[in-house]
Amino acid sequence: MQMHTLRDIVRTLLTSRYSNRRIAALYQVSPNTVRTYRKRLVALNISWPVLQALDDDELRRTLWPEADTASLHPVPDWPQVHKQMQVRHQTLLQLWEEYRLNHRYKAYSYSQFTHLYRQFVAHLDISMRQTHFAGEAIYIDFAGDTLKWTEPNTGQEHLAQIYVAVLGCSQYTFACACESQQLEHWIDAHNRMFMFYGGVAQVLIPDNLKSAVTRPGFDVQLNRTYQEMSQHYGCTIVPARVRRPKDKSLAEIGVLLITRWIIVVLKRRRFFSVTEINEAIAPLLEAFNLRPFKRLPGCRRSRFLELDKPALQPLPTEPYTFARWLAAQKVPTDYHIYIYQHAYSVPYQLVSEKVEAKVTHATVAFYHKNRQVALHVRSADVGGCTTDPNHRPASHRAYAEQHFTQFEQWAKSVGSFTTAWVKAQFTGRAAHSIAGNRACSQLQQLAKQYGVARTEAACQCACQINSFSISSVRSILQCHLDQQPVEQPLCDEALPIHSNVRGSSYYQSEAR
Repeated sequence: MQMHTLRDIVRTLLTSRYSNRRIAALYQVSPNTVRTYRKRLVALNISWPVLQALDDDELRRTLWPEADTASLHPVPDWPQVHKQMQVRHQTLLQLWEEYRLNHRYKAYSYSQFTHLYRQFVAHLDISMRQTHFAGEAIYIDFAGDTLKWTEPNTGQEHLAQIYVAVLGCSQYTFACACESQQLEHWIDAHNRMFMFYGGVAQVLIPDNLKSAVTRPGFDVQLNRTYQEMSQHYGCTIVPARVRRPKDKSLAEIGVLLITRWIIVVLKRRRFFSVTEINEAIAPLLEAFNLRPFKRLPGCRRSRFLELDKPALQPLPTEPYTFARWLAAQKVPTDYHIYIYQHAYSVPYQLVSEKVEAKVTHATVAFYHKNRQVALHVRSADVGGCTTDPNHRPASHRAYAEQHFTQFEQWAKSVGSFTTAWVKAQFTGRAAHSIAGNRACSQLQQLAKQYGVARTEAACQCACQINSFSISSVRSILQCHLDQQPVEQPLCDEALPIHSNVRGSSYYQSEAR
């Protein structure tokens, strides 16, 4: 019997003179039932105003105090049971068996034990209705279900992740397919989301995936790239608490609805790229946002245009360019840091300091104490090196600038023989030959030591004897051979006339 019927029977018994049969016919119950309640009320000797003030449980206990059999069974310590249930792999069956061993025949049955535990938990799991203000927050999550796509050339199958975002006030929903949940696809999905909404909300509320949160918990640490993206768009990131899905309840509901109205529909189709999946999602997403609400007037799109759209912040002129931040590295003595197997230079003053690298698809930038200290064009040359001359110390810069053209200009200022000697160093070699640079550099040192005049004379001697090594020039200068008169070669006219002197014609004759 329902409680409101019981109250009507009790009220009629206490306030009227109707017979038991008439009251039974009036409320469609058995006359014996009415007779039983009349005897109970006579025994209690209580008035209707007193009973009227009681709630349903108090009224039941007043009329039938012996029906309260709860005292017959020991009540489990429900807070302790609930605490134990938080332990991984703990089961309610095991806790009930412990309870039954302690109380034996007085214990609740397992079905009653679980029923009472669910009642206890229901009073704990209380949800507070939140008020969502226009343009305030976007709730973000990945759907649990994925969509399969196949590479047409290889036949290899992949799973596309479905990114879902919901605006708090209008519940206007965005969804797109991503190749993975990795950082670059996570950021790209955000760029698409902001373009879809045509503005930026004040707060982003994502889940604690690795691409968003590096270290979850009380002291949350966001991914550096994700945080930089939020600064670019002028919004704040407030991740949901760990194991607190109600912090992003709209995202959870959005994922459920997108799964029902889009993912399940597209699972029946075959795709060959993520782009095809996004093209198929677009019309279904539009239809979903145009579906009318059941309890509110309009639809998601109409409420978005009316409430959220005017309150969103404007988009920046350019979307965020994805950049990956790499862990800080200590600058070695050669002031070059390897990024993806290619070495890039930083100022030599930062040797032994730690710098961070920010890598985009086109550039590599280095930061020291949050200040940019170097910027390079990204290179795909594995094992190569990119060096900014301004990052070198003066001595290294002077050495690196050594080149045939530089040495040739200097040699011309000394003399023709010095120029010939310098050119000989690079014959058959590259213009930046290390051996040629070293020899010419040492010749410049000798010129500073002995003077340009003696250097030119020494180079003349070296050229005459066809010895173009730096050791020969040094030996000529040390032995002062450059200061001795140059001997002219003897000719036939200068030879004395003697019968024993045959002359050159002798060796040219055939009859010798």
